Amino acid sequence: MKNIVALVPGGIGDQILFFPTLDDLKTHFPNSQIDVVVEPRAVAAYQLSSTVHQVIPFDFKDRNALADWVNLIGMLRDGEYDAILSLGRSKAVRFLLWLTGIPKRVGFAKLNPLGFLTDAVPVNLDQYSAATYHDLLKAFGITTPCPLPKAVIAEEDRQWATAEQQRLGISGAYRLLHGGSSQMALTKGINKIYPPTAWAVVIQTLQQQEPHLPFIVVCGPEDHAWVSALTQALPEIKISRPPDLRKLAALMQQAQQILCTDSGPMHIGVAVGTPLVALFGPTDPAKLLPNDPRFRAVKSPTGNMADIPVSAVIEAARHG
Repeated sequence: MKNIVALVPGGIGDQILFFPTLDDLKTHFPNSQIDVVVEPRAVAAYQLSSTVHQVIPFDFKDRNALADWVNLIGMLRDGEYDAILSLGRSKAVRFLLWLTGIPKRVGFAKLNPLGFLTDAVPVNLDQYSAATYHDLLKAFGITTPCPLPKAVIAEEDRQWATAEQQRLGISGAYRLLHGGSSQMALTKGINKIYPPTAWAVVIQTLQQQEPHLPFIVVCGPEDHAWVSALTQALPEIKISRPPDLRKLAALMQQAQQILCTDSGPMHIGVAVGTPLVALFGPTDPAKLLPNDPRFRAVKSPTGNMADIPVSAVIEAARHG
């Protein structure tokens, strides 16, 4: 199989969760060229992948005109792909795959009455999402267990992370806190923000109990409001603003522990292998964190992030 393309809607986290599928495709078809079609907001995720050859931006959630879909189909036809796979489960997605004319068309479906797919894979949503995506590989005869997502970190980014620690006056181990959330989640009305006042108590308590582990707080492009609120409570807190995902991943990889919420950076933390504690509100940790003792979830008893007890976060961090 020479050329393979995958349609992967969703944000940064969805792409990271799809890394094991792409990596195992490359392992089994080492001479293949693997491309992906992703939303513009998620393109940056592939800074952390060495498997993908080309990233094609397409805003699946936009009100695309017929001409936009025709252009996408034309681009996929011109790519001379041998196989296409998609995370989408709707009939429209299956129809789109059929229109590309690509010989092997793999997608999720219980039934395939119109034959739009050449390989219909039943979807199992009662598992870690990366494993759900990985099930698509059964259509290629790949039945190995789903590995954990893995991010590729370049040496220059490791050096940046080391220099950033020096700039912040940190010479040893540290905890990294990423408490923000994407604008997309807020737009959907999903609150994944833990109150800055609660984070301030967590930080103060942990630093009193474990003064050898200072905190670095990461501020991403959409995190200014909560970082500003946090610095009002803790004016001396150390703030880092990594310029891209590669450098964020390097800073996360060098941390001793990550504290975060259910967000894209949580998945990056898993992909770099750093022990982490993730806070969950309305979402299900079992579907978003692998079953691995390095990665601990603290779930809200009510589904509301603000109802997570500070003591539960501290306890998880101390024993994580």
